[in-house]
Amino acid sequence: MNLAIIPARSGTKGVVDKNIRKLHGKPLMGYSIEAAIKSECFDEVMVSTDSQKYADIAVSCGAKVPFLRSMENSSDHATSWDVVREVLNRYRGQGVEFEMVTLLQPTSPLRTVDDIISAYKLYKEKNADFVASVCEAETSPLLCNILQSDNSLEGFISQKVLSKRRQDLPRYYQLNGAIFMCRIDDSEMQFDLYGKGSYAYIMSQERSVDIDTEYDFFLAEQMIEHYSHNG
Repeated sequence: MNLAIIPARSGTKGVVDKNIRKLHGKPLMGYSIEAAIKSECFDEVMVSTDSQKYADIAVSCGAKVPFLRSMENSSDHATSWDVVREVLNRYRGQGVEFEMVTLLQPTSPLRTVDDIISAYKLYKEKNADFVASVCEAETSPLLCNILQSDNSLEGFISQKVLSKRRQDLPRYYQLNGAIFMCRIDDSEMQFDLYGKGSYAYIMSQERSVDIDTEYDFFLAEQMIEHYSHNG
């Protein structure tokens, strides 16, 4: 059985209540819930939240909320994988076991149904232990460096890099936080996230907007408006 978890705690600080804030008329978490359900890749689509208000909104969007998140895993210090372990243990306590879990951050509303389906296809084809979505880095790390104490740019970029056209530099990729698929194969749930059986699913930069600020909300709103008018 496959499980999709949308983590949506209520204590966000950068943008207050961002996980339920309306984006183009829909609660932010609703985009991830809807995409997960429409993908038909999961036996259960659930939201992990510490708030009954959030839980009610999640259920109205079509997700399951069989229990609320513990206080321990509702703090700023809890990681997403702490949340995943708690969810899986709570299901186990109810006698329900899953073979695969997918973490879908609600802050990635432009991730599409096709992205989820394609990532799952990659997971199956590679018999993967872990699949994570990435996008091409906007700026090559070869064009970045730390600054000296006096802000001197001496040696900031090597002559070897400067001698090449930007398009001739190697491509670098970064995690975009949209999709994390992981096989559950041990009782301790010590996920080997970047081991031999791990693969990248590449998404476009346009679909990789990760909402963390007011500007991100504005950008996502504009892109959704654009897509709605241009297909």
